[in-house]
Amino acid sequence: MNGHYFFTSESVTEGHPDKLADQISDSVLDAIIEKDPMARVACETAVTTGIAFVMGEITTKCYVDIPSIVRKTICEVGYVNASWGIDGKTCGVIVALDEQSPDIAQGVNSASDANEKEDPLLKIGAGDQGMMVGFAVRETPDLMPAPIYYAHLINRRLSELRKKNVLPYLRPDGKSQVTFEYDEKRNPIRVDAVVVSTQHNPDVPQEKISSDIIEQAVKPVVPGEFLDKKTKYYVNPTGRFVVGGPQGDSGLTGRKIIVDTYGGMAAHGGGAFSGKDPTKVDRSGAYMARYIAKNIVAAGFADRLEIQIAYAIGVAKPLSVHVNTFGTEKISPDRIEEIIFDLFDLRPGAIIKTLDLRRPIFRQVASYGHFGRSDLNLPWERLDRVEDLKKAAKK
Repeated sequence: MNGHYFFTSESVTEGHPDKLADQISDSVLDAIIEKDPMARVACETAVTTGIAFVMGEITTKCYVDIPSIVRKTICEVGYVNASWGIDGKTCGVIVALDEQSPDIAQGVNSASDANEKEDPLLKIGAGDQGMMVGFAVRETPDLMPAPIYYAHLINRRLSELRKKNVLPYLRPDGKSQVTFEYDEKRNPIRVDAVVVSTQHNPDVPQEKISSDIIEQAVKPVVPGEFLDKKTKYYVNPTGRFVVGGPQGDSGLTGRKIIVDTYGGMAAHGGGAFSGKDPTKVDRSGAYMARYIAKNIVAAGFADRLEIQIAYAIGVAKPLSVHVNTFGTEKISPDRIEEIIFDLFDLRPGAIIKTLDLRRPIFRQVASYGHFGRSDLNLPWERLDRVEDLKKAAKK
């Protein structure tokens, strides 16, 4: 239709079983890294009816009470009633942890390409091979794709309505999905469809749920100029969503990687984020890539930019850096890549230092997205390199 197209992204609430697992893993990470910033953590969680299973590889000098952390997280999300499938106060918690493999540790502790005269903190190698992706686009105030941005806002609003008891019949599990129509110049012009599935008490009529969600969860967060008479709303399309959370579906850390990033509008690297300390470039490399992409778009080099960074395990310097501007560049992608190498140190140790990642800041991004979070003071969302980029472009 005249070059117009539609794009859809999905978000899930903090009570979704996969997101519950992510939050447990990152709560364990935060607790450990607060006491031992140099700890190595790879923590996975699985949840199902009445039980949480924490597993992985952790090397640390500190002690944390992992079962207590798990229970506290489950309760904070809102699962405090055993009839909902899991209750943080009474559920079973199984912990099975080992130390990080010495074969991995030797490459992380000292990179094969490290300069012996350097700061030891900068000599660490990448904790794994892989490619990480960062993305930014001029569609929203936080330079995020519009579909995932507003899907997240709807879910955050659902959580607020539940926790403040505005809609007391809501339960923790839920999903949203937003479809935008784009014009031929890739500008989002209207919302074509909104889907919200929210867990609820069994005695609430579907008509009330639908009306409440549209009026109190969707319209307050999606700008009115995007909503029109043709916008379609689907609230609990099956007509009922009572059984949910870990009872309705098992949850596992790392299964919502597109929800965590750009809603499918950009490529994704090879790994998930949650439960991993910052020596794992799956996490720190993706954060750095977003930081670079956001500052470059804010500096006016392009209206849409994706950057890929690739690493080899045990090696500090990236194997490759690739920039895609999708034809929106104001200066050439080759020149942008040169500027990136000039201004940003992409070694894992330098990334950790630049973004100050050895601190407990990860649980807060384990739901509602790791990027575009103006509600949080995240170092990878800062726009503090814009002027440096502009100066570099003039050389």
